[in-house]
Amino acid sequence: MKKVGKGILLVVFLCIAALVIGGCSNQGTTTSGTTPESPAADTTKTGAKKDIVVGFSQIGAESDWRRAETKSIRDEAKARGIDLKFVDAQQKKENQIKAIKTFIAQKVDAIILAPVVETGWEPVLKEAKRAKIPVILVDRGVDVADDSLYATLIASDFVEEGRMAGEWLAKATDGSCKIVELQGTPEAAPAIDRKKGFEEIIKKYPGMKIIKSQTGDFSRINGKAVMEAFIKSEGKNIQAVYAHNDDMAIGAIQALEAAGMKPGKDVFVVSIDGVKAAFQAMVDGKLNATVECNPLLGPLAFDAVEKLVNGESVPKKIVVEDKIFTQDVAKNVIKDRKY
Repeated sequence: MKKVGKGILLVVFLCIAALVIGGCSNQGTTTSGTTPESPAADTTKTGAKKDIVVGFSQIGAESDWRRAETKSIRDEAKARGIDLKFVDAQQKKENQIKAIKTFIAQKVDAIILAPVVETGWEPVLKEAKRAKIPVILVDRGVDVADDSLYATLIASDFVEEGRMAGEWLAKATDGSCKIVELQGTPEAAPAIDRKKGFEEIIKKYPGMKIIKSQTGDFSRINGKAVMEAFIKSEGKNIQAVYAHNDDMAIGAIQALEAAGMKPGKDVFVVSIDGVKAAFQAMVDGKLNATVECNPLLGPLAFDAVEKLVNGESVPKKIVVEDKIFTQDVAKNVIKDRKY
C-alpha cells in the first residue's frame, strides 16, 4: 500500500505539472501569435516622428516662373513626406488672407506664403503668430511694422536684379537710349525693387531715359498689350525695352514683331527671371539678356520649415544668388535649364 500510495502521489504530481506547463505554454502562444492588425499589437506612437502639415498660399500661375516655383515646393514636400495644403490665390490678396485663416483653423505646423503685394498683411500674420504657427515668406517680402510676424524671407535681391539689368543695358548702348518699361504688379516687391535698382543705375547716364512706363502685371498677354500701346504712341522712338519679368518681355517681343520691328536688333530687350522660354528667345536672337531669379525654392523653404518645427532658429533673410545671361551663352546653357 505504501508503494501504491507513492505511485498515486507521483501521478497526481505529474498531472499538476502538466497543467501548469500547458497553461504557461498557452499564454506564450497567445502573445506571440498576436497579428499586427489585432488591437493587442497596436502600439502607441509615443516618441514617433510627427507628420508635418504645411499650408502654402501661392499668388497664382501667371508666368512660367511662378509655375516653376509651385512645382519646386510641391515636389519637395512630396520628397520629404510632408502633407502640403496648397491654395492658388488667382492674383488676389483677399484669397491669400482667406487661405491663411483656413490654415490657422486647420492647425498646420507652418505656413509658406508668396505674397501678391507688400502691404495689408499685419492682421492675419498676427493671427498666425497667436496660434504659434511660423510663416515663411518666399520670393516676396511684406511691409510690416513688426518683423517678428514672419520667421524668414527666402528671396532674391530684387534691387540688385534691377541694377544688373541697368548695367547691362548701359554697357550695350554706350549709356544712351530711350527706354520703355514694363512694370510688374503694382505694390509687389519685385516690381518696386526692380524699378528702383534699374533707375539707380541709369541715373548715372544722362543719355538713358525711360520714356514710357506701365504695368503689365507680370503676364505675357498684358505685356504684349502694353507694348502695343507703347509702339502706337512712340513707334521707332523706342530703342530699348526693360521688362520686370521674362513673360512680359516675350509679350513685348511679339508686339514688336507684329509692328515690323526687330527685337534684339532694332530694339534692345532685357528682362528678369531666366525662364527657359527666355533662353530660347535669346537663342533666336530676339531677347538680348535676362537676369536670373531662381524659382526653385522648395529645398530652402522646407529646410526652414523643418528647423522651425523642431524649435531651431533660422536667418531672418535667406538671399538667393542670381546672375545675368546674354545671347552669347544662351545656346550652351539652355539644355541645362530646369525651369
